[in-house]
Amino acid sequence: MVRLDDKLARIRSGAYRRSDFIIADAKDPDMGPGLHAHGPAPTAEGAPPRFRTRAEFLDSIEAVVKQDVVDIMLTSVSNLEQLVKRKVFAGTGVKPVIRANDTTDVWRHRGGSFHNQPSRPFRTASLEHVKPLTDLGLYSITFTNDIEADHVSLEAFTDFRDDAEANGFSYFLEVFNPNVERGLTPETMPQFVNDAIIRCLAGLTEAERPKFLKIVYNGPRALEELASFDPGLVVGVLGGGAGTTRDCFELIHQAEKYGARVALFGRKINLAESPLEMVSMLRRVASHDIGPKEAVKAYHGVLQKQGIKPERSLEDDSKITEAVLKEAAA
Repeated sequence: MVRLDDKLARIRSGAYRRSDFIIADAKDPDMGPGLHAHGPAPTAEGAPPRFRTRAEFLDSIEAVVKQDVVDIMLTSVSNLEQLVKRKVFAGTGVKPVIRANDTTDVWRHRGGSFHNQPSRPFRTASLEHVKPLTDLGLYSITFTNDIEADHVSLEAFTDFRDDAEANGFSYFLEVFNPNVERGLTPETMPQFVNDAIIRCLAGLTEAERPKFLKIVYNGPRALEELASFDPGLVVGVLGGGAGTTRDCFELIHQAEKYGARVALFGRKINLAESPLEMVSMLRRVASHDIGPKEAVKAYHGVLQKQGIKPERSLEDDSKITEAVLKEAAA
């Protein structure tokens, strides 16, 4: 049995405990950036650098699932199909999840500029064909303050919900910050996103609503405002860029502190020197077993024991580089 439903039930009932914090690993770069985002492959010293092959990437996903620490593994449909054939999820409590749509703002191809234009809705995945693999997916929407683009995106969201209901499919909702400049200031942008989320869900019955939200961490005030508005609406944060190891641990620490109950990390796990140790440390930080700064030291200690050379020195890796995290750093 997967852990996700039990955790969500306790969170919604007001019985949340820190061990209920939901951690998801996003291994779906093929649904957006493409080949290059799978990360570098380990190579012998002096060998030319290369990206990981699909087989190597599937192996990395299997290792995280078998570790059985994350609660959700998010992949593309094509990769989940292969993982199911391998019986990777058997005997674990990890919930397999697919990216149910791939809007144009995640098309970050080398040399491309799609992501610099107002987000347009698009879906590759067929829910009818996904049903044998999983009954849960991530649906993404980006509000841009561009009425034409946002109107089209909301209509596509309605079509998706109808399709999901017809196929007995559930979803969680990812809401990105605007990907284009349309008159919002750094102060008003988080407010705009929060208002857009509540407005787009207000017309939905409980059966139509997402299981939880995945949003950009826009600081303590914006997160607390949204998380405290409706206890029935479980709020989660997305990981964003790779950043330093301190950025990673600081994000999950602050997110839990200010009301998030889910964190979905992609590059922060995928590009880590030791993804399995990163996952283990994320769980400890979310449970408040260890603080963010101490966790960086512990992580580097494990790397040293395993003979893995870190990307940064301990001093540099202990720095907070993301502005939104510096404001409320512990």
